[in-house]
Amino acid sequence: MRSYRFLFRTPEFTPFLLSFAAFAAAQTIGGLALGTLVFRATGSPFLSAVSMFGPQLAQLLGGAFLLSGADRLPPRAVLSGLALAFAACTAVPALPGLPVWALLGVVLLQGLVASPGGGVRGGLLNEILSKDGYVLGRSVFNMLWGLVQMAGFATGGVLLTLLSPRTCLLLAAALYVMSALVTRLGLTARPPRSTGRPSVPATWRTNALLWSSRPRRLTYLGLWVPNGLIVGSDSLYVPYAPRAAGLLYAFGALGMLVGDMAVGRLVPPTVRPRLATPLRLLLAVPYLFFVLRPGVALSAVAVTVASVGFAASLVLQERLMSLTPDDLAGQALGLHVTGMAALQGIGAVLAGTLAQLTSPAAAMTLMAAGSVAVTLTLAALGRHEEGRRPADSGTRPGALPKPAATDRPGR
Repeated sequence: MRSYRFLFRTPEFTPFLLSFAAFAAAQTIGGLALGTLVFRATGSPFLSAVSMFGPQLAQLLGGAFLLSGADRLPPRAVLSGLALAFAACTAVPALPGLPVWALLGVVLLQGLVASPGGGVRGGLLNEILSKDGYVLGRSVFNMLWGLVQMAGFATGGVLLTLLSPRTCLLLAAALYVMSALVTRLGLTARPPRSTGRPSVPATWRTNALLWSSRPRRLTYLGLWVPNGLIVGSDSLYVPYAPRAAGLLYAFGALGMLVGDMAVGRLVPPTVRPRLATPLRLLLAVPYLFFVLRPGVALSAVAVTVASVGFAASLVLQERLMSLTPDDLAGQALGLHVTGMAALQGIGAVLAGTLAQLTSPAAAMTLMAAGSVAVTLTLAALGRHEEGRRPADSGTRPGALPKPAATDRPGR
């Protein structure tokens, strides 16, 4: 098993993390500020949830048209341009007098622009690190995301007591610009991983190829649906506890940090595949407790324990990479990120609608119950798939067939 020392001695891994840290800090502070701004202006749990997580729904549209760029564009240029685009989309909502519909329109545009970013970033990490270092590197990446979320939401909560939401949005825009600079100065200009121009047909063709395998489909659904439903619960922290939302988000990030550290560094590779279902159940079950409408302290404990379950994504991403050729790794991860973001956006919209009709606590409980049901269903389907697979097939499950020259994506 690779060590943390190995990771940080790897060229470009540190600037890669630093650029993402600035980007993630901007997302957390900007998202909390925007959700607070919309909730103060409208008093609507639905609009507050949509403003924070709705942009992720727009990534579904971007994934249908732009995702082939994850392997067919130079990664440094894409990540720098993406950070600058986010800076602009975050600064615009800070303009005084902008109506709520315009705020939401800009934020959804930001989600559309973001769609290739996850695939580019994941594919670049796959290039920077060797195959046997990917899971540990991804766990550090996720741990950093958790730490930055903890610091960002805690800092954002404090800033919102001292400054206006619009001022916090401008601070977030400055952090996006910092991310662009670190990316531009700290990373090497690499060529695209795959040949051919990015195009809508190439995106659709490769997405269809990736989706054609049943084991990969089950892996994608396991990455997307249980996670998305629980993020719907997370989107209701502001209406559930307006004065303590930043605290709940910070404790959720702490749970993510613990889970990623344990799964990425401490759990042996032979054990990891068996943890996918238990971790997804852990992600949802503590939210069933919200039916009792607990106070802030007990809510923070439940959120922390549940968020350890987000480490299931490490296990499932490792499975996805074992089923995918290297030259399609960027788009495979991009499809994962796009689908996950879209399901998180759908989860936020659904949770906000349920909260509008019932209460934030009831909506959080219902979303958790749905996540448990989906996880158990996918586990049953996975066992059925294992039973159907020939023991002597001689091929790894779900491996992509090598396409003929006329069928190769992008040609």
